[in-house]
Amino acid sequence: MSTIRPYLNLLLLLVLCIPFLLASQNLVVNPSFEDYRQCPVALGNLEKDVMDWSMPSLGSTDYFNGCSIAMGTPENFNGKQPANFGTGYVGFYMYAPNDYREYIQAKLSTTLTKGEHYTVSFYVSLAERSDFAVKEFGIRFTELPVNVATSKVLSGLHFSKLKGEISPAMEISYSKYYSDEIKWVQLTTEYLATGKENYMIIGNFKNNKRTQKYQTKRKITKGSYYYVDMVTVSNVKSKSGVALGKEYELDRVHIFKDVHFNSNKAKIRGDHKQEMESLLSFLTAHPAITIQIFGHTDDVGSDAFNQKLSVQRAEEVVDYLIKGGIQKSRISLNGYGSLKPIASNHTEKGRFLNRRVEFVLSELE
Repeated sequence: MSTIRPYLNLLLLLVLCIPFLLASQNLVVNPSFEDYRQCPVALGNLEKDVMDWSMPSLGSTDYFNGCSIAMGTPENFNGKQPANFGTGYVGFYMYAPNDYREYIQAKLSTTLTKGEHYTVSFYVSLAERSDFAVKEFGIRFTELPVNVATSKVLSGLHFSKLKGEISPAMEISYSKYYSDEIKWVQLTTEYLATGKENYMIIGNFKNNKRTQKYQTKRKITKGSYYYVDMVTVSNVKSKSGVALGKEYELDRVHIFKDVHFNSNKAKIRGDHKQEMESLLSFLTAHPAITIQIFGHTDDVGSDAFNQKLSVQRAEEVVDYLIKGGIQKSRISLNGYGSLKPIASNHTEKGRFLNRRVEFVLSELE
């Protein structure tokens, strides 16, 4: 079957993956699932649909893309979720009856370097039709691709019988974030390489009895299904040995993923420090970069009130950066009220997404 490479998807992939300035390179091939062989039409066809990704077991991981009606974004059989990057993402069960499991296996563009530290991150969102939220995501690196004939848990016993070097299972545990069905949440950890890593597997390596989870208010699927987008493995340090922050593209609108607001409020809700600290570190390391910050609201309330509220939301971010040592002269702000929605204001989920702050990074002229 011929490979479909739409020009827009290819350009988007390049934008997402090409490092800016000294930022370290993402070693995951096709990190945001934009490069596909065919537009998805059925469940469980990850390997047939997506380039450079595979399923290490018989679990049937799903691929969603805006090009499809049957397997589209933002709406699909397990809920409604816009893609975090581009138009595609994957979905799989982290927990299900009888220890059924699904996984994703990433191909790295190069073998990891022995003794080097790498940052591993990806974005997750719990599907609305999930009965449970899990408290841990597991990660394993392998020297060779894994293909085990089981639809149940990939256990330590399975890995012990495989050829090549296998890393111990790592876990990312930020349980209070994992039940979020509206926004994407970035999960991050650090890994010390042995020099044999060519592939990475993401999923739940524990059986149902050992899985830490909690039940949602629903009783629909008896499982825990997650969407995953933008998987990254990057060296923590640049060639100069200086620790690097997150990669950002210049002169492009970025939406804060973890900065959200309650209705009619300017105070940032929830834990937003990780994303804000990442931006702060980037601006500190690149003093020739300026930032423009834009506040937005939903359409609840008068135009005058929303205009003022949007400015106050932008000011919350400005104050955080100034307190972190960024010169005020490098920062500008504006508020647009409810004039620029990114989702429908007819639903709570849409209004939540519209209550946001955006930013643009530029070089000093």
